[in-house]
Formats: sequence, C-alpha cells, structure tokens
Amino acid sequence: MKRIVSVALSSACLAIACLAGIAHADEPRTADCRPGIEMHDAMIASDTPGISLYVRNKRPACPRADQASRVLLYVHGATYPSETAFDLPLDGMSWMDFIARHGWDVWLVDLRGYGRSTRPAEMDRPGTENPPIVTTDVAIRDVAAAVAHVRQQTGAKQVALIGWSWGTTIMGGYAAAHPDEVSKLVLYAPVWLRTTPSPLAGTGPLPAYRTVPRDAAKKRWLNGVPADKAADLIPEGWFEAWADATWATDPLAGGTGLLRAPNGVLHDIRTFWLADKPTYDPSKITAPTLIAVAEWDQDTPTYMAHAVFGKLTSAPWKRLVTIGEGTHTVVMERNRSQLLREVQLFLDESAPR
Repeated sequence: MKRIVSVALSSACLAIACLAGIAHADEPRTADCRPGIEMHDAMIASDTPGISLYVRNKRPACPRADQASRVLLYVHGATYPSETAFDLPLDGMSWMDFIARHGWDVWLVDLRGYGRSTRPAEMDRPGTENPPIVTTDVAIRDVAAAVAHVRQQTGAKQVALIGWSWGTTIMGGYAAAHPDEVSKLVLYAPVWLRTTPSPLAGTGPLPAYRTVPRDAAKKRWLNGVPADKAADLIPEGWFEAWADATWATDPLAGGTGLLRAPNGVLHDIRTFWLADKPTYDPSKITAPTLIAVAEWDQDTPTYMAHAVFGKLTSAPWKRLVTIGEGTHTVVMERNRSQLLREVQLFLDESAPR
C-alpha cells in the first residue's frame, strides 16, 4: 500500500496554521521546491512472520537542505491507534500536519493489533482462549522496525520520538536502549509508578484483548473534569470525528460497536507499574527530553510526570510543561494549541547555551 497526496496551503490562515509559522524565508531549501505537504503510507514488515505494521508519513514537498536532521516518529497509547489522534484534522489541521508544516519529515506507526496494522491471530478468537498479547517489549520491537524503516527511507542518523501515554514507556524504553538513534524525545502524558488507583488496569483474569464501547470512551475521557468545565472542554463535533475515525479502523467494530485492543499493556500495568518495577530506566536516556502533561489527567496524573522528570539525569537538557484545563486527551480539546506549540518549540530549538 502506498499513497502520495500533495496538500497545498490555502490563502486563508487557520488559527493553528497561523501559529505554525508555515513559511520562513531563512530556512535552507533544496533547489526543486514545490508547495504543500506530501503524504505516503505503507505496510512494513515486523520481526514476526505474518505481522505487518502500518506507517504513515507526511513531509514538506519542498524539503529543507537539512531535512534528514528533522525526522520524527510518533506512537500511540494503550487503546487507540496513532492516525486517529495524531493525524485527525481538527479545525482543518492535524498535529501531524502542524509538525510537517514546520519543516519536519513526520511519521506515525500503529503497533500490531491496532489500527491498520496486522491483528495477531489471537484477536480472531474469543479473548479468553489466550493470555494478554502485545506487551511493552513486543511494542518496542515494533517501534524498532519502524525506526529502521524511517532511517532507511530518510537517510536520518537519528530520529526524534513522540510517545503518548503507554507510548511513553515504549519510546522511553527505546531511547534508553538505543541512545545513538534518538535526537530528541517527547513524553506526552508519561506513565510511571502508580500511587493512585488505575482507571484501566481492572482486576481478575486478563484475556488476550479487551473490547471498548464507544460511549465508554467519552466517559473515560472526561473523568476528573470539573462539572462546570466538561461541557466546553471538547469543541462541538470533535469527539464524534475522532470516534468515527477510530472505530472505523477495526473491521469488526461496524457490526458490534466494540473496538478491540490488545491487553498486553494491562498485563504490564499490573506486573510492573503497580508493582514498583519500571519497564525502563530514564537515567539511560541521553537525548534532550520534553515531558508534557495536562492538569486534569487521571490516566497518568501529574505526579507521574514529575517523577520521570527527576530521573532524567543523563538528558543534556530537559523540560516539564503542565497544560491547564486539559485531560489525558488534551491533544483533541480546546487547549490543544498549547500542547502543539510547546512540543514544536522544543523540536525546533537548539540546545541551550
């Protein structure tokens, strides 16, 4: 599967597009310069026969001369795939678009069992027939396959990484194990050792995968939001746009209304994060690191972000940003532009002097 789409910028400047600073006269450019953003997507091989991973790429059609130093890969969290949050156009622009229009070669990957990637055979059987699948170590192997593909396609020696929620343990683990391959690291809503009850882990036996009803997704999203703020937190139509796109990625969800998600992450929450056994060591991360978290996040409360921040002892520079009046899903809420701007500032800036 491979597509190329060129998206030209309109003369009307959308709110986030204006903030993006789309064109800069002093940026180095290649001679063959065309306006817009190109999109490519493909299925790549994992390290497991029969399992393919979906990757999507957006990059400037008019590349910079230093484009290979501005390459980024994003991975999702525990339940939903990458493209339906990272590349969901809200107010006309997705987060992926936003980064690409700042001159970055941007990629996303869906882990096995999620989105457009291959669903392991266990997901075609009743969940109780098999133990939890797609644990963090497997997810890191999938990210390794994606990083290798991205480096081969772009010529990049190092890649910037963004992980959301469970994805922070995946990207953090990869960065700790492969420091020479990571230019910068963004941990959005980081997971760490939990001192409060987990809204996701549950109790009892864990099947191979779980099913998520659409209405439960919004209830979980708004958990912890003050009652007088909930009505205005998600702009009109945004939840529906995200849910429609997300449930459409599961071929069985159309008939059942239930989205399937692997339970390896829940196994790891119980086995590691609720048992004082981190799956990676932040002190081994040597890339500049940004941590971003929102005020009302109940899935990964702010104390987790502070804990990880304190353990980044080998990062040459680091930053912790807390966004007010936002949840775990602030990327699709009215204050999303704050997250986008803070991450972009970090990605674009040089090392402090």
